[in-house]
Amino acid sequence: MSKVTIATLQKMKQEGSKFTSITAYDATFARLFDDEGAHALLIGDSLGMVLQGCDDTLAVTMDDMVYHTRCVARGTRNALVIADLPFMSFTTPEQACHNAGRLMAAGARMVKIEGGDWLCESIRQLTRNGVPVCGHLGLTPQSVHVFGGFKVQGRDEFQAEEIYRHALSLQEAGIQLLVLECVPAALAERITKALRIPVIGIGAGPATDGQILVMHDAFGVTSGYTPKFTKNFLAETGDMRAAVRLYIQQVAEGTFPGPEHSFN
Repeated sequence: MSKVTIATLQKMKQEGSKFTSITAYDATFARLFDDEGAHALLIGDSLGMVLQGCDDTLAVTMDDMVYHTRCVARGTRNALVIADLPFMSFTTPEQACHNAGRLMAAGARMVKIEGGDWLCESIRQLTRNGVPVCGHLGLTPQSVHVFGGFKVQGRDEFQAEEIYRHALSLQEAGIQLLVLECVPAALAERITKALRIPVIGIGAGPATDGQILVMHDAFGVTSGYTPKFTKNFLAETGDMRAAVRLYIQQVAEGTFPGPEHSFN
């Protein structure tokens, strides 16, 4: 596979081809995912939960993100490397630019930022400074205490319209990708069709342009609660590389996620 860029994913959206993303936190797994053809690797602040053992993502620091971004970038040749801006690291456009610069210097090719249209000025400033931005709407884990837990978002009409409106505003501000997490499949489909940019789903049904999973969920090694939208591909294959290939294949075919992984 040749080097994946934002333009690659945009072309795949236009052609109706599904792309696959997965989280990575070190060079070894980054190389494995890259070798097997994953299109994008996300250094997620989910590392606070799956690596550090926290109950949420809020304790993850910029230093944590820079360290893991550097590790993943060293193991990646072709996949698009995206890194999260962690909790309270983008409260002003100036802070967002400073911290995004640290992630880009560590090897990220795009930063992901959680939140709605109140971030538009920061997104405009980031893109003016040459930083590609991925938005994140729906269940945004950094707002877990505002939501009262890890709950599906957008099930009532008012909330669904708010998420839809935020998606359009973020696109106009300059994001080039959007993650939709834990929203009803019908809402995700509506947003995906409305946006010019590629949309990545996690717990958002099969109609998005791409899918992403936390690597620990894809291998069935997450301790404690297992989200409905995940699938243990390792259990079906017995081999990590084969599990990644199966994940990519089923996303491309449209067989994952199925109805059992989606929300109404």
